[in-house]
Amino acid sequence: MTDDAVLPSTTSLALGGLGSGKSTTAKARARREILEHGHQYVIVDSFGEDNAGEWAPLVRALGGQVIEAGSFTLSPVSEMFPPQVREQLVRSLIAAVEPRALTHQAAHALQHALNHPKATSLNGLVDALVQPEDGRWPAAKLTEWGEGAAIALSRYTEGSLRGLFDGDTASLPDTDLPIISFDFSRLDRNSPAIPSLMAAVACWAEHVWLRQSTATHRHLVLEEAWQILLSPATSELIQRLLKNSRKAGLSLDVVMHTLSDLGDGPAQDLARLCEVAHVGRLGPEEAAIVGTLLNLPDWATTKIPTLSPGQAVWKVGPDYVDIIQTVISEEEAKLTDTSSRRRMAQQALAVDQDTAESAAPAVDSGDDQDEEQSDDLAKTDPAGDDDGEWNWEMPPNVIDSRHFAAIEAAREGRCSEAADLAALGEREDITAHGINSIEAISWLSTRAKVAELCGNLDQAVQLRATVARMGNVEWFEQPADTSTSPQWHRGPQPTAPPLTGDAPSVKPRRRTWPYLAAIAALALAAGGVWQNAADDRQAQERQEQAAAYKGVSAVNLHIDGVEIETLADWSRDGRSVVLSAWVDWEENPKLVRIDSGDQTAQEKTAPLEPGQIPMPIRLEVKVPVKDRYQAVQMTVAVGGPKWEEGSRALRRTIEFRPDRTAIDTETGKQLKQHYSRLL
Repeated sequence: MTDDAVLPSTTSLALGGLGSGKSTTAKARARREILEHGHQYVIVDSFGEDNAGEWAPLVRALGGQVIEAGSFTLSPVSEMFPPQVREQLVRSLIAAVEPRALTHQAAHALQHALNHPKATSLNGLVDALVQPEDGRWPAAKLTEWGEGAAIALSRYTEGSLRGLFDGDTASLPDTDLPIISFDFSRLDRNSPAIPSLMAAVACWAEHVWLRQSTATHRHLVLEEAWQILLSPATSELIQRLLKNSRKAGLSLDVVMHTLSDLGDGPAQDLARLCEVAHVGRLGPEEAAIVGTLLNLPDWATTKIPTLSPGQAVWKVGPDYVDIIQTVISEEEAKLTDTSSRRRMAQQALAVDQDTAESAAPAVDSGDDQDEEQSDDLAKTDPAGDDDGEWNWEMPPNVIDSRHFAAIEAAREGRCSEAADLAALGEREDITAHGINSIEAISWLSTRAKVAELCGNLDQAVQLRATVARMGNVEWFEQPADTSTSPQWHRGPQPTAPPLTGDAPSVKPRRRTWPYLAAIAALALAAGGVWQNAADDRQAQERQEQAAAYKGVSAVNLHIDGVEIETLADWSRDGRSVVLSAWVDWEENPKLVRIDSGDQTAQEKTAPLEPGQIPMPIRLEVKVPVKDRYQAVQMTVAVGGPKWEEGSRALRRTIEFRPDRTAIDTETGKQLKQHYSRLL
């Protein structure tokens, strides 16, 4: 109902941590669109509980169909696809399992094989690659060129992915159902089957579903979309759907935790094409990244870390931004519940704690019992050992399974999930016990451990320093009693002499320790103010760096008559940077060399042999960095068409920065970014 001049695309992006309500909002919205407006939905569901996708209850309630991975077949060379689509789908299958197999020669061999009469099924296509007939090039050369592609496709005909694409016919779902869910939840999240199946679903949606559907509007939902958008095999297909979505009457609805899940490369730029976004609770650093990418106002970016479950910052088009609360009915709550397992675990923990407390025998509160408890506490070792025990600073009385879940997720490399679990637990305890409570403060230690396990040592140090500055050590103190044993933090108190009637009156000595304590307290306070100010400045700098961070920088250089494209790509963990250079063969370079630190790569060209296909020059080196915000330098040397062996090649040194900027070190001038290489 909105003019495309105001809202060019109806594609949406949903972000938010665990428990923020993003999936519930997506499902409630889908149910209302189907029942109230007659829309159709296709879901790619990659996550769920009890070996079933999380959309399954809603799909069945609406009269839809849940299709588990492996229960349908789709021939990539089916005649229902145009020839160019068949080639693109086959290339996507190859790229999903062996990206390096798609060379220029392999592409030609694949085109030749697709025109063979045998290529009516995937098995027939593999046979045509292995035993080609003579064409523009001799059969022997075509066999050599197509070997890598044939090996990659054999994964689908003979290997672990057999049964997904090697059928002679396609068993596809009806296109008139209100909602269809392709359930990938049983597949390994790192399996190439997910991008391969997604490529098939995207082609089916574009060339079958959209053309045969009679609904007023269609939605393609990508749940846990990072698995799909990160794959080169599917990102191009998704990008094409995004660009043509308005014309096709399609909304692509992407649901995921954070933009960081997309890495630092081109996949994150796809989020810019989404005109509708709703962002639930995220951490401050992630909120800054999202705010920069989506061009949110400062007040909205600041509000994101404090949102309650079900609340989200919505942005519709270029101008409308507001905070929206999703309100659902009881029926919708039953159909959209995605946290039953976590909630059941929390309820079971609460029952166990109540049972343990009620079963505990009553004890006297005498001095002997207090001293015994103090001794037991003194013997407790909160550090534990390394075989799964609690091994970081935490008050013993607040250890629960939520902390263990966050730490375990971090140890398994699921850093985004671990951060979400810690943030959710912290919010729950702040709400229940107050922001200065022991329960709330204990999450700072857990977050520090998560940061340490995920390689963010600066954040871990900062969090532990915050705990130390707060000075909340009551959980280590012994309870006050009438015993003579002093508390650990108190020194022995002076004993007053007994007064007798005959004793002369003695003027009490002036006690100077309160004044000394006051002076010490003032000194500590001044130091704390200075430390807080320094920490605030450091936090502000880190926040500004996080907001400006892109993780990539690319520029075009002209050296000795040759145009060379250079790229710096920071790794997701912030430990290394891949520096690369690309030169087209038509530029006729004789020498190309790149240097960074002690890493070097170079290539010298030679005249082409008869029948040899010209290939571009691509050089690449990988250099370590201390953190994701560190700039790197690369020297590029190029010998142009007139360069002679033994002479010095012209060179330039460029400093690449992760905020998508680059500086010429000789002139100090900022260079223009070359965005076509980023997308």
